[in-house]
Amino acid sequence: MTQSVARTRIKYCGITQLSDALEAVRLGVDALGFVFYPPSPRNIEVEQAADIIRQLPAFVSCVGLFVDSSEEFIQQVLQSTAIDTLQFHGNESVEQCQCYGKPYLKAVRMKPGVDLVAIAAEYSTAAALLLDSYEKGVPGGTGSSFDWARVPASLTKPVILAGGLSVDNVARAIQTVKPYAVDVSGGIEQSKGIKDAVKMAAFINEVKQA
Repeated sequence: MTQSVARTRIKYCGITQLSDALEAVRLGVDALGFVFYPPSPRNIEVEQAADIIRQLPAFVSCVGLFVDSSEEFIQQVLQSTAIDTLQFHGNESVEQCQCYGKPYLKAVRMKPGVDLVAIAAEYSTAAALLLDSYEKGVPGGTGSSFDWARVPASLTKPVILAGGLSVDNVARAIQTVKPYAVDVSGGIEQSKGIKDAVKMAAFINEVKQA
């Protein structure tokens, strides 16, 4: 990013339990991510997500993650839950991403040869680009990181850094990329979809000190 940020925002993704959501909010997280993708071990049913979101305090952003979902299903989620932002992890076109009247994030899997400058120009209406690790056949949540040096400093879009972040590497990642935000799921879990309160607290502490 060309502009500096006063504070790196934090998104905890793959929320499946109210207790995890409330603990994350208590610790000071900025956004919670809900995965609406049945093949994922962190998938959540629409009604369950709606119930969690209803019980959250004000000023917490709720993000819905989709992978090449139908417009009908996304509309169902939007009508049933108070999702603020959409996150697209598939091959969605610009038109498909922006047709819901909601801010959206476009995930980019960092496979070899990916042109982030061109993607930022193509998805100019995105609120940010979410950069994730590439693993063939896996749309996200790989648990592995990518070479952060591949992120150009001249990128015009805000960057949300994802992919294998943990307490052990997030400070170094922030110092290298200087992202607008970091996004973590597996790095703060005790098992897939179940968060670890100690890891959640330690992750936030590392981000603050980076």
